[in-house]
Amino acid sequence: MKTLIRTVVSLAAIGSLVACSSIVAPKSTAGSGSAAVAQTPKTHPPIHVRIGLALGGGAAKGFAHIGVIRVLEANGIVPDLVTGTSAGSVVGSMYASGMNGNELLKRANRLDETDLADFTLSTRGFIKGQKLADFINAQVGNRPLEKLAKPFGAVATELDTGRRVVFRVGNTGQAVRASASIPNVFLPTVIAGKRYVDGGLVSPVPVSAAREMGADFVIAVDISARPRAGSATGYLSILDQSVNIMSVAALGQELKQADVVIRPQVQNIGSTSFDARREAMAAGEKAALQAVPVIRSLLMQKEQAMAR
Repeated sequence: MKTLIRTVVSLAAIGSLVACSSIVAPKSTAGSGSAAVAQTPKTHPPIHVRIGLALGGGAAKGFAHIGVIRVLEANGIVPDLVTGTSAGSVVGSMYASGMNGNELLKRANRLDETDLADFTLSTRGFIKGQKLADFINAQVGNRPLEKLAKPFGAVATELDTGRRVVFRVGNTGQAVRASASIPNVFLPTVIAGKRYVDGGLVSPVPVSAAREMGADFVIAVDISARPRAGSATGYLSILDQSVNIMSVAALGQELKQADVVIRPQVQNIGSTSFDARREAMAAGEKAALQAVPVIRSLLMQKEQAMAR
């Protein structure tokens, strides 16, 4: 009997060894001798659409830009870079320095015309422009363009060639002064031996500059006045209308490159009507509010297109 039990146990042990030897480990996909590793799906970084804000020229109508910026920010639409022409460069430089819309509003309400005007007697203009440059430098903490919180480009016209120039480095105040030097009002701004005047002559709303700076999506703010019969009566209004007539073709070329164009209704505000600043800012807010749904929809489409 004992012999029979030993035989059964021995047979069971041999069966177990045979069974164990028949179990085959799954082949490793990582190569010979490597442990099996779970495959994790590849993840792609979220798509970021670089938004450019192109602020056009329009003298005192430029207060409308502040209203636009406040509404965009309130709706979570924050530009990555900013370009400005003339009045747009004044607001744009301060915004790019790190101020938000509410800070711009406070400074606009405190602004006095005498902060910007230094009169002179000259056949080339009656405002020097140095006071404007000093004002801007004070507002941005005397930082050069390349040290501002957001990339910023100030657009001016080289007087002797008619060439468009985008200032992206150097003295911020001087660049804004050049961009806003309305011919026959401001003296031409001299930088590195070259003379510059208002950028509105060649780029009334600097959309192309925003594209060149890397914007995937450009929001343009057009506050330029269209030529109208009987609207030009005084010296400055005649000059303003003359500039608008000369820049009509350039304006069309710029705006067709924008994804969205916001047009605040500021045509009834004069070029020197600083007392209408609240009206201009309110017009900017109203126009931007109407544009927000369109901007969101087009931004979503752009994100989807870039993700493909």
